[in-house]
Amino acid sequence: MKARSKKHWIVSMEQRIGRLAPGGGMLYPHNGLWPDIADDCFIAPGARIIGDVKLGAGSSIWFNCVLRGDVGKIVIGRNTNIQDGSVVHVDSGGFDTTIGDNVLIGHMAMIHGTTIKNGGCVGLDATTMDGCVINEQGMLAAGSLLSPNKTIGSRQLWMGRPAKFTRDLDSETINSFAKFTQKYANLAQNYLAKYSS
Repeated sequence: MKARSKKHWIVSMEQRIGRLAPGGGMLYPHNGLWPDIADDCFIAPGARIIGDVKLGAGSSIWFNCVLRGDVGKIVIGRNTNIQDGSVVHVDSGGFDTTIGDNVLIGHMAMIHGTTIKNGGCVGLDATTMDGCVINEQGMLAAGSLLSPNKTIGSRQLWMGRPAKFTRDLDSETINSFAKFTQKYANLAQNYLAKYSS
């Protein structure tokens, strides 16, 4: 039997397996499970969401992100944004990924088998590993690596590779998280209005 070309396989996955998400990204099933996406989410072109993934109302997944719920589940709350080029995955050893409401995840972040509670923030190009927890309004700074099973406390800033506690966050910084979260929520709805009609 003649092997299928790479081009044929890509067309098959895009057109026969996947379906368009609100905004132009793609959704794919895994083991019969489709992503569960709220109607007002924005999934940018180039983003891929696979398998057991649940995305709450008003959340946005930006250009070229990958969320892969294939060996566990990913649950994301309301009004959360995952910015361009980020990867969210799970650990087959039992660590799912749970991301709460109003969470900011910066460009090119890697989130793996981690819990991020409401109002948390992960900076650009930062990495969280299996079993990590970022508590409410906690922050992992840009470029940092949170090694396995570490916990960032509420309103704490951790930074470095490996990341360590640096200081407590002041109210001005916490308020800026909320402003950026709302900015992304508004931008996502603007994209949906312009490009979904």
